[in-house]
Amino acid sequence: MNGKDIRVGQLGIRYIVDGSAARSMGCFELTVPPGSNVPPPHSHTQNEECVYVLEGRLRYTVDSTSRDLGPGEAMYTPRGSVHAFSNPFSTVARALIVQSPDIGEQYFLDIAAVATGSGPPDKAALVAVMAQYGLVPAAPRAS
Repeated sequence: MNGKDIRVGQLGIRYIVDGSAARSMGCFELTVPPGSNVPPPHSHTQNEECVYVLEGRLRYTVDSTSRDLGPGEAMYTPRGSVHAFSNPFSTVARALIVQSPDIGEQYFLDIAAVATGSGPPDKAALVAVMAQYGLVPAAPRAS
């Protein structure tokens, strides 16, 4: 099943396999331009996730481990672990994201609906969509 291209801010999401209806594994391609606004650190209550970089470099953090991943490198996020990603590099990064069970294409469509528009997105509305799909924003780190 090839999904539509979804834009969430500067990020691109293209679903390859949407496993959400069957509560099975899913897969999508994530495109992250340099310096993009990205989701805040968060965890998943229902899903585990693996990121595999196809092109460029992606900074990926799981709990307290942060790595700069290049093509052919991967990192696993267990259910409940806080994770985040960014692209502080000079080229576009593309990665394959596999989730089990899958969160689904509809999550990104719902987030895009809240995040699209003039001005900054409504943070409370974003958090509400995240919560609906089992995503939990991480508490801010103590200084």
